[in-house]
Amino acid sequence: MILLLMDSVNGVVGIIALICAVWVIYDVLINQKRMSIVMKLIWIVLAIVFSIITAIVYYLVVKRK
Repeated sequence: MILLLMDSVNGVVGIIALICAVWVIYDVLINQKRMSIVMKLIWIVLAIVFSIITAIVYYLVVKRK
């Protein structure tokens, strides 16, 4: 019973992580025209590796400007 609950929680977190990574990558490639190529690559790599944390930091640093 507990293992089934943990599997579903991991599945939800995985889906949220995927959505966060896709959002950051999409926004960097499509909406950030003035961002340098190096910064775009850094954000994309960070989004792939640390998706949820990167999405939060990206929102606070880039999107709130």
